[in-house]
Amino acid sequence: MSMVPHGGDLAAAEARWGGPAEGWLDLSTGINPMPYPIPAIDPAAWHRLPQHDRLRELLVTARSCYGAPVDAPIVAAPGTQILIQLLPRLRPGARVAILGPTYGEHAACWAAEGAAVATVDSLEEAAAAEVVVLVNPNNPDGRIVDSERLLALADDLAARGGLLVVDEAFAEVTPRASLAPEAGRPGLLILRSFGKFFGLAGIRLGFALGAAAEIDRLARLLGPWAVPGPAIEIGITALSDRGWQDETRARLSAAAGRLADLLTARGFADRGGTDLFRLVDHPEAARLWDRLGRAGILVRPFPDRPTLLRFGLPGGEDGFARLAAVLG
Repeated sequence: MSMVPHGGDLAAAEARWGGPAEGWLDLSTGINPMPYPIPAIDPAAWHRLPQHDRLRELLVTARSCYGAPVDAPIVAAPGTQILIQLLPRLRPGARVAILGPTYGEHAACWAAEGAAVATVDSLEEAAAAEVVVLVNPNNPDGRIVDSERLLALADDLAARGGLLVVDEAFAEVTPRASLAPEAGRPGLLILRSFGKFFGLAGIRLGFALGAAAEIDRLARLLGPWAVPGPAIEIGITALSDRGWQDETRARLSAAAGRLADLLTARGFADRGGTDLFRLVDHPEAARLWDRLGRAGILVRPFPDRPTLLRFGLPGGEDGFARLAAVLG
């Protein structure tokens, strides 16, 4: 499988531009730069195998946080990336339609397992597929597909033995877009990422919710002790903290609006995004990407769409000031 380019590779950035004196301002990912404060963790969680009762508590907490039914089948994984890689084993050799442009790992992983993959511009073009995949809200443009359309598509696919995969990696900032309340519905499989909204991508935690057959299969493929004990404990605490979640949504919304205003004032055309990143268009995007990189600010380019750049959120006043100064 060929490597899909991603943000966050500071080693590659340093190899290209050298180490910035001020350190890197990494705006190349969609990870919250204002992370959840890591709670105290029982030292035993580091020394013993993950405990099944704590894993069950994590799953109960995740269902509640996401608004899923209390009996919805759910499985936890060490990040959603591993789930994306395992999904093709649920429908080997399937005809797969991916609503694009979107996160490149979906197409790469299905193709690597022998699926016939087509990237389509609309759900209507996906009509003949056995599996339909989309990211909602989408990465990188923030596109949201109406829930009713998605549920109708899931029902149609279920009637044909197919599957709708909805990657909700950024749904925490737009809860109204989530299909989690429908989790367990035949033909629907939902992915949820923990690390992006909570700003703790390093602990590697994600979830899949769906019908029992698919979730049981994923659980068997993941095997025992898939999620480390410390990740379980952090997940339980953070997913339970509704106050922090509500306050963070407000902070992210304000920061995203400020970022959009800064970029449009510097001549970028806004092409969408979420409250964790903005996608912008500029005819000299490649030159500006290099200019930013030389100043120690890493943003996400798109080699196949060279006028686009994606900016994550600066973490605070210093980050905003630094970005504004470099853009001039």
